[in-house]
Amino acid sequence: MFFVLSNNRAERSIKPFVIGRKNWLFCHSVRGAKASAIAFSVIETAKENDLKPYEYLRFLLESLPGAAMNKLASLLPWGDAVPERCKICG
Repeated sequence: MFFVLSNNRAERSIKPFVIGRKNWLFCHSVRGAKASAIAFSVIETAKENDLKPYEYLRFLLESLPGAAMNKLASLLPWGDAVPERCKICG
């Protein structure tokens, strides 16, 4: 069996950032840039795991304030606590 090594998937996932780079060039603070990076990372990870980004973010914002530290792993995109409404093919 022959496998071709490729980074096409990674290149496609960062394309929106490359296109929008000029818009984000002048972040007003380091904290703002860090917050943007975290938000974009969560969104792209949700997309790669076949989740609806808006629904997944909404789920996280509703669930995280009351979540116990030992239950955080279940809130990850591949976790058991993610509801069907967040899934694209669910």
